Amino acid sequence: MAEILFPTLKQSVMITVFVLLMMVVIEYINVQSKNLWSNKLQQSPFWQIVVAALLGITPGCLGAFTVVSLYTHRMMGLAGLVTVMIATSGDEAFVMFALFPGKALILNIVLLIVAISAGWIVHLFARRNNTGQPQGFIVHKHENCRCFSKGAIIPQLKSITFERAVLILFILVFIVLLFWGIIGEPGWNWKKVTFMAGGVFLLFVFITVPEHFLKEHLYNHILKKHLLRIFLWTWAAFIALHFVMGNLSLSNLLQNNLYLILLVAILVGLIPESGPHLVFVTLFTQNLLPFSILLANSIVQDGHGMIPLLAESRKDFIKVKIINMLAGLIAGFILLQFGL
Repeated sequence: MAEILFPTLKQSVMITVFVLLMMVVIEYINVQSKNLWSNKLQQSPFWQIVVAALLGITPGCLGAFTVVSLYTHRMMGLAGLVTVMIATSGDEAFVMFALFPGKALILNIVLLIVAISAGWIVHLFARRNNTGQPQGFIVHKHENCRCFSKGAIIPQLKSITFERAVLILFILVFIVLLFWGIIGEPGWNWKKVTFMAGGVFLLFVFITVPEHFLKEHLYNHILKKHLLRIFLWTWAAFIALHFVMGNLSLSNLLQNNLYLILLVAILVGLIPESGPHLVFVTLFTQNLLPFSILLANSIVQDGHGMIPLLAESRKDFIKVKIINMLAGLIAGFILLQFGL
């Protein structure tokens, strides 16, 4: 069993650190931008759809959360909400870019096209584009944050908090393990250099950012809400993949029942949570599933971007899920007909 657990554990750690790096970079950008552009969207349904699609293909939940907030404040309509939920793949997008960046880019381009097309169709059929009800509901509203201040670094380290110590220790252990070749590839190729550079960057961030940003955005949001779940699901998916690859009958079952698997992928996509969808990502990496099924699952699923909407309006939640399910079924079925 150890020969299965340890190699898959190493793979999962590498992917998790890559996800952490991407999340930190996006969190930086999200904090520094104050959504000053949002008010300009109200007058243009077309730009609502385009902006929603671009926010949606941004890895993680922040783009989806932003659009949900705009929707509930009548700054964006139902078409924009449908668009962002089709375009987004939640936290799974980070894993896909870590495992197969080229194909992940193609997938996101296709998602962008499908999302804009579906959003425009919804706009044409909707009686009123601005259907969101103002509820005073704000998601991920960020304050002004000066993320680097020389004078604050030494005092922060002298009175280091538990959260900062955990993050610094975590990334230091990763850097040491990577340097000694315990994790990652044995040679110093571009991938290992990139991971090392990313680790050093994360160490810099964890040392220098102010306490509020570190606690609320990095520790409470990224580490506690996202990272552990991604790591556990990724590790579980790799272990499951090992047994599937070692069982010829299971491999044949997957490849000979693609339309049934397509339906399963769409139904799993209805789950408003990141994690279960990683099964389809890992199967795709081993050519056990075609691109069409991964695309269908990515269209329907939205990580946990829909959870805030579920809290506000179950009717809108169900409506968006049904539309996205139909879009995923149509796109997946058509591509399967072409053998993709």
